[in-house]
Parts: sequence; structure tokens; C-alpha cells
Amino acid sequence: MGAGVYTIDTGHVRPRGVASYLIVDGGRAAFVDTGAYSSVPNLLEALDSLDIDRDDVEYVLLTHIHLDHAGGAGRLAGSLPGARVLVHPRGAPHMVDPSKLAAAAKAVYGEREFAELYGEIVPIAAERVTAVADGARITLGARTLEFLYTPGHALHHVCIVDRDAGDVFTGDTFGISYRESDTSSGEFIFPTTSPAQFDPGQLHASIARIADLRPGSAYLTHYGRVGRIEKLAADLHSDVDAFVRIAQGAAAAPDRVQRMQSAIYAHLCRRLDAHGFSKDEGARHALLDVDAVLNAAGLDAWLTRVAA
Repeated sequence: MGAGVYTIDTGHVRPRGVASYLIVDGGRAAFVDTGAYSSVPNLLEALDSLDIDRDDVEYVLLTHIHLDHAGGAGRLAGSLPGARVLVHPRGAPHMVDPSKLAAAAKAVYGEREFAELYGEIVPIAAERVTAVADGARITLGARTLEFLYTPGHALHHVCIVDRDAGDVFTGDTFGISYRESDTSSGEFIFPTTSPAQFDPGQLHASIARIADLRPGSAYLTHYGRVGRIEKLAADLHSDVDAFVRIAQGAAAAPDRVQRMQSAIYAHLCRRLDAHGFSKDEGARHALLDVDAVLNAAGLDAWLTRVAA
């Protein structure tokens, strides 16, 4: 990782699926994203392994409030007495009162699966939650961190730019790049269009906003640090357009969600072939199936919204 940045595997769902980042500078620290409730022990263990006192953590920075990114924020804040939680204004009320957030997730997953995936969502005292403006800056040690609004995946999404290191923490805006798909050609990346606020125009603009910064690295929540930003941005733009074509082609079909799932999987497999990925069908399904399902659901929600 970059100097003073540590990648923590949250252990949510599978190894190397969801990352939290710990930024350390001048004896002060901040987390970027937290994983789910069950992820918090991994984050606290990272502090202990680095001999960082919990009182020295100033911030918990949330790219957005989807539960794989922010479900553990309340539990983590309870262990970090001096930390403030910074989040987009649309997300801030849901960190203080997560009841609607939990109810929406339970409606999708059901009570049992919700409990297995996300456990508990702990509320955070209002005075500890700060809504950040686009372009807002904070200092951490000698570093300057800037928040940029980056909708497209979610309306309440922010990216966090380390102005001193020249890197950016991108949450889900700059896509997904699992390390299992790396080849001699480099990293393989694709966008996430999961429910329920995917918007292709916004996502194109946000990807371009990140690329225009010319960062040395992007730190993705799913999963890890990637380089070659200009190349990966071009791949993301191309895939956003491809996913939109897939959605539009299936829009009138009674089984359009299933059609989109299959088409997304097939599209990404063709890209993997071109990328030099040689693993078998089983490995491909293990790598892509969950995201194909989520992306199809997000495209379905987008089709419903634009047709209304």
C-alpha cells in the first residue's frame, strides 16, 4: 500500500471482498469505510497490531452508507471515543437513526439473511456525525483529505482525495477489481450498478471526475489499490455503456432481470478472455455471479425509474 495507508480485509462474505482502509499520519488515524457489524473486530485488531491507540483515531470516513461499507460504523464509533463520522448529507440522518436503512435491507434479504449478512446496525449520536460538503477538506496529521461528491452508484456517494499523496479512495464509484482476476495484463475492473440509485450519466461524470485528478492510485472497497487509472477509467466507461445496452435490450422481456444477469456474466467473461484470464467456468461463476445478480437488479431499478 501507499505510505501510511493500510488495507484491512473486513472478512465480510468472503476473503478479499470488502476492504476498509486505515490512514495514519503524524500519530493520528482515520478509517475509510468499515465493512459490516461483524467486520469491526478486524479493524480494531489492525489498530492494536500497529500500536495505534483508539483515542488517536480522529475520523471514520464513509464513502456511502450501503451496509457493506457502513454497516459497522456505529459499532466502530462505540470503540473510538474521539472519532467523528463524516458522510454525505443524504447519509448522515441514517447513521443517527438507522431504522429505515435496516428496514429497507430486511425487505430485500429477509430477517434471517439480513442477520447473517449484516448483524446489527448501531446508531451513532448526532453530535458525532458530520455531513460533508462537496470540496470540503480536513487535515489528518500533515495530510489534506478532500471530499468529492460522486453520484452514479448512489446519490449519497463521496470519494476522498488524499491531496498530498495524490491518491483517491473511491468506494464503489470507480468500480470493482478483485485481485483474483489480475493477470499479466494488469487489473481487471468493471462497474457496479447495484440497487437502487444507478444513473449512467452521473456515473460517467463521476468516473471522469476521478480520472481527471490523475491520481497515482485508486483505493477500491472491492478490492484493494489499483493503478493505471486512465486505462481502467476507459474500461469502466465502456462497461457502463455495455450494461445500459444490455438493460435496454432486455427491457420489454418478462424475464428481463434473468436475461440481464446472463448477459452481464457473458459480457464480463468475454472481457476476462481478452484480459488473459484462463480459469475455468467454476472460478468465473465464483468471481462474477454475485455482482451479476446485483448489477442486474440495479439496472432493473433504473429501467423502472426512467420508464415512470
